[in-house]
Amino acid sequence: MGPVLHSISTTAVVAEFILGNLSNGLIVLNNCIDWINKRELSPVNQILIILAISRVTFLWETIFIWVKTQSISFITREELKILAFCWILSSHFSLWLATALSIFYLLRIASFSWRIFLYLKWRPNQLIVGVLLGSLAFLLANLMQMSISLEEKLNQYGRNTTVNSMEKDFTLFSELILFNMTMFSVIPFSLALVSFLLLICSLWKHLQKMQLNYRGHGDPSTKAHRNAMKIIFSFLLLYATYVLSLLIAWITEKHHSELVQIICMITGLMYPSIHSLILVLGNSKLKQTFLLMLRHLGCRLKGQNIPTT
Repeated sequence: MGPVLHSISTTAVVAEFILGNLSNGLIVLNNCIDWINKRELSPVNQILIILAISRVTFLWETIFIWVKTQSISFITREELKILAFCWILSSHFSLWLATALSIFYLLRIASFSWRIFLYLKWRPNQLIVGVLLGSLAFLLANLMQMSISLEEKLNQYGRNTTVNSMEKDFTLFSELILFNMTMFSVIPFSLALVSFLLLICSLWKHLQKMQLNYRGHGDPSTKAHRNAMKIIFSFLLLYATYVLSLLIAWITEKHHSELVQIICMITGLMYPSIHSLILVLGNSKLKQTFLLMLRHLGCRLKGQNIPTT
């Protein structure tokens, strides 16, 4: 790869990494401050805190892989195992917590007359806890599957202390992660998709009622529907893009296309970074704090550059 493309790709990866850490860090910091001040934390804020922490971990793991692929160092067997299991943990909680958030938005905002929906609508906390506890069974199965698959794959490379080459490192890791993610992400992704579709139906019914009553589309319920749909749709789109980027990276690894690998890396980083930014911008308090923080950073950078010009 030429130096120009390498500089552009590095800048893009670092920018997404910083943006993701700022967005997720702001979510954690703001909710922790509210927790200290109010001495209580709502279920949705608890979900947001753990979701943000899992995505920060996810970002650091991705950067670790990026640094390894850009260097000539090898990944030891122990490093590969730790990386794989940490990746599963962060990916699992990031996916299931985002799904739980989608279900929470559905129960809080949507309006249906179905008995089962009304039963769940009055018990959102119990449902969310049940979903997250049930996800632990999938996590255990995922870890067991990864352990078995990892041992089998590593045995194919022999009993050396390091994997033979960086190409095999990345190919092995991509293959294992892609297989496990495809297998264990179907249910949470489907739940989030169903939540999104039900919100569309609820919004459509709500808008019909508004038209019959000759009211506009700027009422709070419509805004809440659209904000929740934007958050859930962005999650579905970015997660699907992330899985697709892993698939393309794994397929093109055999053709040694470094440019495609980098594009896939940049595309994959959008999932934990951009969706968290959308969560921040969807909350008026977080949005105001985020914009003030960016303005402060901009002023600091300008202040540092003035003496050198």
